[in-house]
Order: sequence, then structure tokens, then C-alpha cells
Amino acid sequence: NGAGKTTTINLFLNFIDPTSGSAKVNGIDVASQPLETKKFLAYIPETVMLYGNLSGLENLSYFAKLGGHNEYNDNDLREFLKRVGLQDEAVDKRVSAYSKGMRQKVGVAIALAKQAKALLLDEPTSGLDPKASNEFSTLLKQLQSDGAAILMATHDLFRAKETGTRIGIMREGRLMQELSTGEVSHADVERIYLEHMH
Repeated sequence: NGAGKTTTINLFLNFIDPTSGSAKVNGIDVASQPLETKKFLAYIPETVMLYGNLSGLENLSYFAKLGGHNEYNDNDLREFLKRVGLQDEAVDKRVSAYSKGMRQKVGVAIALAKQAKALLLDEPTSGLDPKASNEFSTLLKQLQSDGAAILMATHDLFRAKETGTRIGIMREGRLMQELSTGEVSHADVERIYLEHMH
């Protein structure tokens, strides 16, 4: 807490201005061209805010249209929800009955419908049970293999190692160390993290 993870995401979303340096998305400066960079971004917070009185399908349709994508029919939208692993029986149910993991899946489906090139995730696995967390990680790997860039702010070192290609350890707003996940073990990540926190 207080490391600067959410602040970093807020920089990329242009919610706050950088005190120095710049934030770029797809090579475009966020501060000078915020609307252009938002075309490439999808943001998935710790708790995905959806309309509880609408179904998963209706939420996806609404947010896709809000993002300027009117080209999708119901079958296209259902395919997005299937791709992210939302159970068929849940697609037409009200979101108010969804678990956190199901809401996260709808959030990722919205990112897919938006054709986002970069996903910003703020503690996406916090509060998920191990099965849902594993499913979410598998989904992230699929998105990575499709060419999406993913920035995930998390306390979950295990999940960071499993899903990331690089891990940045932050403390008090500073990037203390960057690690390549292919070159370190889970134990190394934990040890290095603890070294920086003391």
C-alpha cells in the first residue's frame, strides 16, 4: 500500500499529470493526446462497476456502444463472453447475481469488444478464490498471446510471476527494481520484494 501502483495506472489514464517524465501508450504521449491514447486502453479496476439490473450481455452491449463499437450483434457479444469463460447460463442473468470473478470476466470482454491494445489492471485478482484467480491468469495469457500489452498492479507476487513477462517492484512512488520473470524463481521474487520493503 502506498507504493504508487494505482498512481501509475492513473498516469496512463491521464487522471493525474506526471511530475516529471511522460507516460506513453502505443507511442503516444498521454498528457498531450489523452483522447487518442484512450482508444487503445481498457481499464479493469479491482471491482468492475457494471449495471446490476442488466445482464452480462446487456452490459457488454452498452459499454461496447459507449466505446463507439456499434458493429456487434448479439452473437458477436456472446462470443466475447464465451471467450473470457463466462458460463452460458450466466450471460443473460442480471449482473447483481454475479460473483467478483464473473464481473471481472465481463470487464475483460468489454476490453475485447473495445479492441484494446493495452489493458490496465488494478488488483484484478484481489478477493478471487484460487480457481477464479487461475482462470483470470489463463485469460491474461491468452490476451498477451493475441498481442495485448498488460500492466497489472498487484500485491500477488505469485500471480505476477505466473502471468507477467516483467515485474516492477515499487516503493513510495519509485520503481525500485525490474525483473524478467523468465530469469527469476518465485522464491527470488519474494526475496527481492522483501529486501526492498525493509
